[in-house]
Amino acid sequence: MTTDNPTPPDLPDPDTDPSGSDPIVQGPYFDGIDLSGLPAAVAEKARAFAKQTFQADLAKSLTAVARPINWRTLPPADLEAELLELNGWVDWLRHTYGLPAQVVPPMWHHHPELLWELSALRQHWLFCFDPQAKGNQALAWHHDFSLARERLRDWVTISGTRLDRDRPTRVTAWPGGEAEDWTEPDTTERPVAARTDDFLAFVAEQVAARREEQDATIRSVISDERGR
Repeated sequence: MTTDNPTPPDLPDPDTDPSGSDPIVQGPYFDGIDLSGLPAAVAEKARAFAKQTFQADLAKSLTAVARPINWRTLPPADLEAELLELNGWVDWLRHTYGLPAQVVPPMWHHHPELLWELSALRQHWLFCFDPQAKGNQALAWHHDFSLARERLRDWVTISGTRLDRDRPTRVTAWPGGEAEDWTEPDTTERPVAARTDDFLAFVAEQVAARREEQDATIRSVISDERGR
Protein backbone atom coordinates (compact mmCIF):
# COMPACT_ATOMS: atom_id res chain seq x y z
CA MET A 1 0.00 0.00 0.00
CA THR A 2 1.36 3.42 -0.99
CA THR A 3 0.72 6.83 0.56
CA ASP A 4 0.80 10.28 -0.97
CA ASN A 5 2.73 11.72 1.98
CA PRO A 6 5.55 9.37 2.94
CA THR A 7 6.99 9.69 6.43
CA PRO A 8 10.34 11.49 6.43
CA PRO A 9 13.22 9.10 7.07
CA ASP A 10 15.01 9.22 10.41
CA LEU A 11 17.95 11.58 10.47
CA PRO A 12 21.32 10.10 11.34
CA ASP A 13 22.68 10.66 14.81
CA PRO A 14 25.35 13.40 14.57
CA ASP A 15 27.35 11.63 17.29
CA THR A 16 27.49 8.35 15.32
CA ASP A 17 27.37 9.59 11.73
CA PRO A 18 30.83 8.76 10.34
CA SER A 19 30.64 11.55 7.79
CA GLY A 20 30.39 14.14 10.56
CA SER A 21 28.04 16.17 8.37
CA ASP A 22 25.20 18.31 9.66
CA PRO A 23 22.13 16.07 10.08
CA ILE A 24 19.88 18.97 9.10
CA VAL A 25 20.95 18.71 5.48
CA GLN A 26 20.55 14.93 5.19
CA GLY A 27 17.77 13.24 3.23
CA PRO A 28 15.06 14.77 1.02
CA TYR A 29 13.35 16.68 3.83
CA PHE A 30 14.48 20.02 5.17
CA ASP A 31 12.53 21.83 7.88
CA GLY A 32 9.39 19.93 6.91
CA ILE A 33 9.73 20.70 3.19
CA ASP A 34 9.99 17.80 0.73
CA LEU A 35 12.95 18.45 -1.56
CA SER A 36 12.95 14.97 -3.11
CA GLY A 37 11.49 16.22 -6.39
CA LEU A 38 14.39 18.60 -6.97
CA PRO A 39 17.71 17.76 -8.60
CA ALA A 40 20.34 17.02 -5.99
CA ALA A 41 22.38 20.14 -6.79
CA VAL A 42 19.32 22.41 -6.60
CA ALA A 43 18.14 20.84 -3.32
CA GLU A 44 21.59 21.30 -1.80
CA LYS A 45 21.65 24.96 -2.84
CA ALA A 46 18.19 25.46 -1.34
CA ARG A 47 19.36 23.96 1.96
CA ALA A 48 22.49 26.11 1.98
CA PHE A 49 20.56 29.27 1.16
CA ALA A 50 18.00 28.60 3.89
CA LYS A 51 20.74 28.04 6.49
CA GLN A 52 22.61 31.20 5.46
CA THR A 53 19.42 33.28 5.62
CA PHE A 54 18.58 31.92 9.07
CA GLN A 55 22.09 32.55 10.36
CA ALA A 56 22.13 36.09 8.93
CA ASP A 57 18.76 36.94 10.49
CA LEU A 58 19.84 35.49 13.83
CA ALA A 59 23.15 37.38 13.78
CA LYS A 60 21.34 40.62 12.93
CA SER A 61 18.85 40.22 15.77
CA LEU A 62 21.60 39.40 18.27
CA THR A 63 23.91 42.28 17.33
CA ALA A 64 21.37 45.12 17.03
CA VAL A 65 21.70 47.35 20.08
CA ALA A 66 18.94 49.81 20.98
CA ARG A 67 20.44 53.27 21.21
CA PRO A 68 18.96 56.63 22.21
CA ILE A 69 17.20 58.50 19.40
CA ASN A 70 18.14 62.10 18.77
CA TRP A 71 14.95 63.48 17.22
CA ARG A 72 16.70 66.73 16.28
CA THR A 73 19.13 65.13 13.82
CA LEU A 74 17.23 62.26 12.17
CA PRO A 75 17.12 62.37 8.35
CA PRO A 76 13.60 62.66 6.88
CA ALA A 77 13.18 58.96 6.06
CA ASP A 78 14.47 57.87 9.47
CA LEU A 79 12.28 60.46 11.20
CA GLU A 80 9.17 59.06 9.53
CA ALA A 81 10.08 55.45 10.31
CA GLU A 82 10.92 56.15 13.95
CA LEU A 83 7.74 58.16 14.55
CA LEU A 84 5.61 55.35 13.15
CA GLU A 85 7.48 52.76 15.22
CA LEU A 86 7.15 54.83 18.38
CA ASN A 87 3.45 55.37 17.78
CA GLY A 88 2.87 51.63 17.42
CA TRP A 89 4.84 50.90 20.58
CA VAL A 90 3.05 53.57 22.62
CA ASP A 91 -0.27 52.15 21.45
CA TRP A 92 0.85 48.69 22.60
CA LEU A 93 2.06 50.13 25.91
CA ARG A 94 -1.16 51.95 26.81
CA HIS A 95 -3.29 48.92 25.97
CA THR A 96 -1.03 46.41 27.72
CA TYR A 97 -0.73 48.40 30.96
CA GLY A 98 -4.10 50.16 30.87
CA LEU A 99 -2.53 53.61 30.98
CA PRO A 100 -4.96 56.52 31.42
CA ALA A 101 -4.82 59.76 29.45
CA GLN A 102 -3.23 61.41 32.51
CA VAL A 103 -0.11 59.35 31.73
CA VAL A 104 -0.28 58.97 27.93
CA PRO A 105 -2.75 61.36 26.28
CA PRO A 106 -3.89 60.91 22.65
CA MET A 107 -1.97 63.95 21.40
CA TRP A 108 1.36 63.10 23.02
CA HIS A 109 3.05 63.52 19.64
CA HIS A 110 2.35 67.28 19.68
CA HIS A 111 4.34 67.72 22.90
CA PRO A 112 8.14 67.30 22.59
CA GLU A 113 8.52 66.61 26.31
CA LEU A 114 6.21 63.60 26.02
CA LEU A 115 7.75 62.41 22.77
CA TRP A 116 11.27 62.44 24.21
CA GLU A 117 10.18 60.70 27.42
CA LEU A 118 8.24 57.97 25.61
CA SER A 119 11.04 57.51 23.10
CA ALA A 120 13.58 57.02 25.90
CA LEU A 121 11.24 54.53 27.57
CA ARG A 122 10.87 52.56 24.35
CA GLN A 123 14.61 52.38 23.69
CA HIS A 124 15.11 51.22 27.28
CA TRP A 125 12.44 48.56 26.72
CA LEU A 126 14.13 47.36 23.53
CA PHE A 127 17.44 47.06 25.38
CA CYS A 128 15.98 45.25 28.40
CA PHE A 129 13.99 42.77 26.32
CA ASP A 130 16.77 42.07 23.84
CA PRO A 131 17.42 38.32 23.32
CA GLN A 132 20.87 38.79 24.89
CA ALA A 133 19.65 40.78 27.90
CA LYS A 134 20.15 39.41 31.40
CA GLY A 135 17.22 37.79 33.14
CA ASN A 136 16.74 40.64 35.61
CA GLN A 137 16.51 43.33 32.92
CA ALA A 138 12.74 42.97 32.69
CA LEU A 139 12.46 43.88 36.38
CA ALA A 140 14.85 46.78 35.85
CA TRP A 141 12.64 48.11 33.05
CA HIS A 142 9.48 47.85 35.15
CA HIS A 143 11.23 49.70 37.98
CA ASP A 144 12.19 52.51 35.62
CA PHE A 145 8.74 52.38 34.01
CA SER A 146 7.22 53.19 37.41
CA LEU A 147 9.42 56.28 37.70
CA ALA A 148 8.72 57.26 34.10
CA ARG A 149 4.97 57.17 34.72
CA GLU A 150 5.34 59.79 37.44
CA ARG A 151 7.36 62.00 35.10
CA LEU A 152 4.76 61.52 32.36
CA ARG A 153 2.02 62.63 34.76
CA ASP A 154 4.03 65.78 35.49
CA TRP A 155 4.57 66.47 31.77
CA VAL A 156 0.88 65.99 31.00
CA THR A 157 -0.13 68.32 33.84
CA ILE A 158 2.27 71.02 32.68
CA SER A 159 1.41 70.68 29.00
CA GLY A 160 -2.35 70.87 29.49
CA THR A 161 -3.20 68.14 27.00
CA ARG A 162 -6.19 65.98 27.93
CA LEU A 163 -8.22 63.06 26.60
CA ASP A 164 -10.75 65.25 24.79
CA ARG A 165 -8.81 68.46 24.19
CA ASP A 166 -5.32 69.63 23.46
CA ARG A 167 -3.25 72.79 23.33
CA PRO A 168 0.46 73.41 22.69
CA THR A 169 2.64 73.44 25.79
CA ARG A 170 3.06 76.96 27.10
CA VAL A 171 6.60 78.35 27.02
CA THR A 172 7.67 81.08 29.41
CA ALA A 173 9.39 83.83 27.45
CA TRP A 174 12.57 85.20 28.96
CA PRO A 175 12.89 88.99 28.76
CA GLY A 176 15.63 89.71 26.29
CA GLY A 177 16.47 86.02 26.12
CA GLU A 178 14.63 84.84 23.02
CA ALA A 179 15.81 84.74 19.42
CA GLU A 180 14.57 87.51 17.12
CA ASP A 181 12.54 85.09 15.00
CA TRP A 182 11.01 83.27 18.00
CA THR A 183 7.26 83.55 18.42
CA GLU A 184 5.27 82.37 21.39
CA PRO A 185 3.15 79.32 20.49
CA ASP A 186 -0.60 79.68 20.12
CA THR A 187 -2.02 77.89 23.15
CA THR A 188 -5.65 77.83 22.03
CA GLU A 189 -7.38 74.59 23.04
CA ARG A 190 -8.71 72.34 20.32
CA PRO A 191 -10.98 69.30 20.62
CA VAL A 192 -9.48 65.84 20.07
CA ALA A 193 -11.45 64.02 17.38
CA ALA A 194 -9.74 61.95 14.68
CA ARG A 195 -6.55 61.10 16.54
CA THR A 196 -5.06 58.72 13.94
CA ASP A 197 -5.59 61.18 11.10
CA ASP A 198 -4.02 63.90 13.22
CA PHE A 199 -0.96 61.76 13.93
CA LEU A 200 -0.43 60.90 10.25
CA ALA A 201 -0.76 64.57 9.32
CA PHE A 202 1.76 65.39 12.07
CA VAL A 203 4.25 62.87 10.66
CA ALA A 204 3.88 64.26 7.15
CA GLU A 205 4.39 67.80 8.45
CA GLN A 206 7.48 66.87 10.47
CA VAL A 207 9.05 64.96 7.59
CA ALA A 208 8.41 67.83 5.18
CA ALA A 209 9.93 70.33 7.62
CA ARG A 210 12.98 68.11 8.19
CA ARG A 211 13.42 67.64 4.44
CA GLU A 212 13.33 71.40 3.91
CA GLU A 213 15.83 71.85 6.74
CA GLN A 214 18.09 69.25 5.16
CA ASP A 215 17.80 70.83 1.71
CA ALA A 216 18.60 74.27 3.16
CA THR A 217 21.73 72.87 4.76
CA ILE A 218 22.80 71.30 1.46
CA ARG A 219 22.17 74.57 -0.40
CA SER A 220 24.23 76.43 2.18
CA VAL A 221 27.15 74.01 1.82
CA ILE A 222 27.04 74.25 -1.97
CA SER A 223 26.92 78.04 -1.79
CA ASP A 224 29.91 78.13 0.53
CA GLU A 225 31.88 75.79 -1.79
CA ARG A 226 31.12 77.93 -4.81
CA GLY A 227 32.11 81.10 -2.96
CA ARG A 228 35.60 79.85 -2.24
